[in-house]
Amino acid sequence: MELLLLSLSFLLLIFPLFIFFRTKHQSTSTLLPKSYPFIGSSFAIKANFNRRVQWTSDILQTLPSATFVLHRPMGGRQIFTGNPANVQHVLKTHFHLYKKGPVTRYTLFDFLGNGIFNADGDTWKLQRQISSHEFSTKSLRKFVETVVDTEITQRLIPILSDAAANRTVVDLQDLLQRFAFDNICKIAFGYDPAYLLPSFPPMEFAEAFEESIRIISDRFNCAFPVIWKIKKFFCVGSEKRLQESMSQVRDFAMKLIKEKKQEFKNNSSPSPLQSVDLLSRFLNSGISDETFVTDVVISFILAGRDTTSAVLSWFFWLIFKNPEVEDKILKEIKGKSNTPIFEEVKDMVYTHASLSETMRLYPPVPVDSKMAMQDNVFPDGTVVKKGTRVTYHPYAMGRMESLWGKDCADFKPERWLAIDGESKKLSFVGRDAYTYPVFQAGPRICLGKELAYLQMKRVVSAVLSRFKVVPAAKNGGDPVFIAYLTTKMMGGFPVRFEERK
Repeated sequence: MELLLLSLSFLLLIFPLFIFFRTKHQSTSTLLPKSYPFIGSSFAIKANFNRRVQWTSDILQTLPSATFVLHRPMGGRQIFTGNPANVQHVLKTHFHLYKKGPVTRYTLFDFLGNGIFNADGDTWKLQRQISSHEFSTKSLRKFVETVVDTEITQRLIPILSDAAANRTVVDLQDLLQRFAFDNICKIAFGYDPAYLLPSFPPMEFAEAFEESIRIISDRFNCAFPVIWKIKKFFCVGSEKRLQESMSQVRDFAMKLIKEKKQEFKNNSSPSPLQSVDLLSRFLNSGISDETFVTDVVISFILAGRDTTSAVLSWFFWLIFKNPEVEDKILKEIKGKSNTPIFEEVKDMVYTHASLSETMRLYPPVPVDSKMAMQDNVFPDGTVVKKGTRVTYHPYAMGRMESLWGKDCADFKPERWLAIDGESKKLSFVGRDAYTYPVFQAGPRICLGKELAYLQMKRVVSAVLSRFKVVPAAKNGGDPVFIAYLTTKMMGGFPVRFEERK
């Protein structure tokens, strides 16, 4: 059935097939993709689908304005930009004109529903307002000292010690996802799924979550949306799998909500995590719609599980490739050995710079899109028509010589540091959020930015002080970058752990 539907859909495209052979061998890394009537740049999109982030990044880096229009089928236009002035225009100064929009919301709705990452207007404001209370200094300290440190000392370090003793190869990406998943469930829902165990228990939910992300991402980037819409209508192929996987994901989220409601009903004594329990705050706010709260749960699992684990995976690979950076991080960790946990991670300036540099090259969310609600014009003169999808490109921006200098391809934490003239101490010097929009910017800037840094620095300190992380890929090659809604290493990140003397 699926094959028949795909065949019928592509019959409409047969007549211009001869054009494909003209564009197939054309370099798309340095030239704008050709556009044709009715089908736009479909052939170029299809040819580069599996490396679409790198492809669009290559194009942006060749253009003085760092902005171009990608022509989609049926007259659709998508504007890609890596121009900081345009990014600020979209995310801040004209925030009211650029929203998720109905097309994006509909495309992502089966996964994100009305969660904070797929919401506009009052729905978004309500979730942000309630969530913001969980990111106070008191809550962050509690998170680091109670949740993160417990997970590290009782689960992560023993697993790494066993792996080092037995010279076992471990998938670090999977390990970090399990770690991050346990963490986000504890802080956001007061629930411990205990996925980071020596037995590496099956993660049916995580597998369903991963499948859902992959399918929804392919749907979002599909050159011909009519294809997935037909498959959804008949519930076949990938759309059937999405329905099945999301059923598992939502059952898990609903289970958390019902258990939390029962906990309230039984008037049980508060757990030690309750002060940093986001789900409790939402339920106590008077929201009774379980579907809506489920959407909230799914959004925060996406934010907490996939972003920090992706950054840390790339970080450990980059410092292995740059041992001089690892030496400086180890020196910093040693200098903080007698400092209380929260102050230790808060003051790890060089490590903070190294993580920022990692995200410059491998941002956890490599591209993000908004939709123009009205006709508009970018600061660089690009005309934006109402309904146009506008995509700003952190991955491309981190690789632009015009923004970072001729050494932009190098992993160089020092670009984020300055030395104080009197104290001679290092201080972190951040870039503006529109040159470095890794955490978004403007009204939608990431609430969990500081939390993410604290969590990652604590992991770095605990792991590197005990172990050297050595990549163990069979072919000895570099990890392959892939991107769905967030970045990943294709096939995982196999490593060995060597105990330090």
